[in-house]
Amino acid sequence: MKTSAKSWRIGIAVAVIVGTIAWLAFTGVSANKSYYVTIAELSGMGDKAYHNQLRVEGFVQPGSIEQNGTHVTFVLNEFESHNPKAATGRLLKVEYKGSEPPPDTFKDNSQALAEGTYGRDGELHATVLQAKCASKYAPATPNGAPAAAKPASAASGGAPASPTLNSHPTATT
Repeated sequence: MKTSAKSWRIGIAVAVIVGTIAWLAFTGVSANKSYYVTIAELSGMGDKAYHNQLRVEGFVQPGSIEQNGTHVTFVLNEFESHNPKAATGRLLKVEYKGSEPPPDTFKDNSQALAEGTYGRDGELHATVLQAKCASKYAPATPNGAPAAAKPASAASGGAPASPTLNSHPTATT
């Protein structure tokens, strides 16, 4: 059985399309890949730090934020300012040039995550900036109070609000 010229052309077209899709998928994934590193790890990366997209987390050094529209320059410290190790913590200057201003939770002592490239000038040139505020996003209890708040009955010395592991609920009819 002979294959026709039309079958060969269809086969070649399918191979070209599948190859193009595979190439686009591979290059897209590698271009969007970023490495998560701490400030301490960044200093030990050597030349590799200059060639990769990086995500670096730290705490915003109090008084270091300089903002001009969506352009923000600040310093990340590997420790919070009230931590006894803060004075000896490694620092990283970050220059953020994004299309959006930094989030409202971005302020002194907030935990921040900057994503960008590390320059030979010793700065992280970020295009993505995220700020964390743990207390704001803590889960609420059923009565609407923050999870850290004690129930009124427990605070007044009464019985605990939730059953213990050894107690068995009784069925009511």
